[in-house]
Amino acid sequence: MLTFLKEIFTWWNRQTLGTRIHTMFKGKLVGKDKYKNKYYEDKNGKRWVIYNGEIETTKIPQEWYSWIHYTKNKIENNHDLKRFSWQKDHQ
Repeated sequence: MLTFLKEIFTWWNRQTLGTRIHTMFKGKLVGKDKYKNKYYEDKNGKRWVIYNGEIETTKIPQEWYSWIHYTKNKIENNHDLKRFSWQKDHQ
C-alpha cells in the first residue's frame, strides 16, 4: 500500500502512476542494462527509462546514452562495447 501511495504522490521514487500506465499500453521494452534499468520506446519514437531504484540520470551507462538521446552512431544497435583494462565501471 505504501509503495502504491509513493507512486501516486512522488516522482523521485521510481516511476509515477502515469508512467506505469503509459508504459503498459504504449511502451515496447527495448532492453536492459547491467544496473537493471529498463529502456522503452513507443511507436512514435519517444524513448524513456524506468530506473532501478532512485531516479538519477547519471545512472545511464555509456552504452545506452546515445540511444536515449537519439544520437546516431555506429554502435547504436550494438550495446556490447569493447572495454579497455584501464576503464572503470560506471557508478
